[in-house]
Amino acid sequence: MTELSGPRFVTLPEIRRAAKQRLPREAWNFGDGGAETERTLRRNRRHLDRLAIQQNVLVDVRAIDLRTSLLGVPLAWPVAVAPMGGLVLFHPEGDVEMARGAGRADTLQWLSGATGWPVEDVAKAASGPLMFQLYHHGDRGWVAELLARVEASGYKAVALTVDVQLYGRRERDILARFSPRKAMEIAPNPRGPNPEYQARLTWADVEWLMKTTKLPVGIKGIMTVPDARRAVDMGVRLIWVSNHGGRQLDHTQSSIEALPPIVDAVAGRAEIVVDGGFSRGTDVVKGLARGAKVVALGRTALWGLAADGAAGVARVFEILRDEIRTTMGLCGRTRLADLSPDLIVRVD
Repeated sequence: MTELSGPRFVTLPEIRRAAKQRLPREAWNFGDGGAETERTLRRNRRHLDRLAIQQNVLVDVRAIDLRTSLLGVPLAWPVAVAPMGGLVLFHPEGDVEMARGAGRADTLQWLSGATGWPVEDVAKAASGPLMFQLYHHGDRGWVAELLARVEASGYKAVALTVDVQLYGRRERDILARFSPRKAMEIAPNPRGPNPEYQARLTWADVEWLMKTTKLPVGIKGIMTVPDARRAVDMGVRLIWVSNHGGRQLDHTQSSIEALPPIVDAVAGRAEIVVDGGFSRGTDVVKGLARGAKVVALGRTALWGLAADGAAGVARVFEILRDEIRTTMGLCGRTRLADLSPDLIVRVD
C-alpha cells in the first residue's frame, strides 16, 4: 500500500509537542511559563474554556471572508504574531526567521522591542505587514532615534508596552537559576541601554510619543476601563488588552474577561487588539466576538518557530486559519462583522 504524503504537522498540539522535544528545558520553561504561581497564566486559559459558542444552522457558509484591517493596514485575516523577546532561544535566526514564517502565512507580525536583530534586518526578511512594539529601554533621545529607524524601515504602527514597570518574577527561570537576559546576549542586536527606564514612565511619555512619531500609536498592557478611557481621550488609536500572557502581574484578570468592558468604554474611538492564552481557532472567534479587531498569538507561533523554523510558523497559521474558517462555518457566520457578543455564552 502506498503511504499518503502530506504536511509534516497536521494539528497545533502536535507542533507544541515537537517544540518541547527539541528545546532545552530552560528555553521551554522561559517560553511556556508565567509569573510566580502562574495563576494568571492558567486563568487566561480557563476563562477562554468557560465561554461557549452558539451554534447556528441552515446558513449558506460556502464563502467565508476573513479580510479585515488594523489602523488602515489591510490584513488577510484578523490574527497577528504577538511581540516576543528572546526568539534567539528558540531558533538561531530568531525574529528574522519569525518574519519569514509570518510572511509566508500572510500574517501581521508585531516585532518586539526586545528583538535580538536590527529592525532593518527583520523588515528585509518580511513579506507580510509589520508593526512595532516599543519597550522604552532608554531615554527619549534613544527612543526617538529607534523610532526614526522603525519608520524608515516601513513599519506601519507602534505600540508602547506599559505593563513592565518591573520585570515579573518568573519562578520557573528563578528556580532553574536561568537568566533569559544573559542568554539573549548571543543575538546580534543588544537590548536598549537601560531596561529599567520603564519604571519611570507616565502618561506624559505617551503624549511625548504621539508627538515624536508619525506612526499611529497604541498602548499595550491596558486591563482597566479608566486606563482605556484616558488613553483614547488622549488620542491613542489602538488599545491592546493584555496581561502579558500571565508573565507579569500574577493574580490579575484574564484578558478575555477584561475585554468586554474595555470595548464598551472605548466605544469605537480606537481599535482593539487582545492577547493572553489564545491558542486555537475557537479562541480567536471568541476574542473577535467580544469586540477585538485582531487577536494576537504568542506561544502558538513560538512553538512553530522552535519545531520547524519559518516553515513551522507558516504551518501554525495555516492550521489556525482552517480552524477559524471551520468554527465560523459551524456557528453560521460568514463575515467578521457577524461575530457579535451574543454569539458567546458563559458556561460552568
